Amino acid sequence: MSTIHRFIGEKNNFSWEDVEVTTYGQGEGPNAASKRELINEARDGAEHFVFRYFRIMPGGSSTMFDKHIHDHGVLILHGHCKVTINERVFDAGPMDVVYVSPNDVHHFVVDGDEPLGFLCVIPNKKLLNSDQPFVDTCLL
Repeated sequence: MSTIHRFIGEKNNFSWEDVEVTTYGQGEGPNAASKRELINEARDGAEHFVFRYFRIMPGGSSTMFDKHIHDHGVLILHGHCKVTINERVFDAGPMDVVYVSPNDVHHFVVDGDEPLGFLCVIPNKKLLNSDQPFVDTCLL
């Protein structure tokens, strides 16, 4: 079912109509982060992918170093971060695109005094062809 979720947010605090927010970390402190599934199968009927927006407060990170059996693409919308992929560290900022290959260890750390906001696309977990369970243990 095709749909539009209208943007109702503001600078550095994005929000969309009919899209729930899931909060991670503790309150509005350095560990606070939130996730919004902008397009998903349950609400929108998207069978092949999940399109998400994350916001991480200054001093925060994507919780831990992690890896998944799926790849994903990330587009930084606002803020700056240090991205670790395996043992390499990269600076990233607005409009930079990050590709994380399957099973690469990755971690995003906010760099600066403004929140980090990014879009992230992953495959629908039902499409993953593996004996490993799909475990989304971090924000990405």
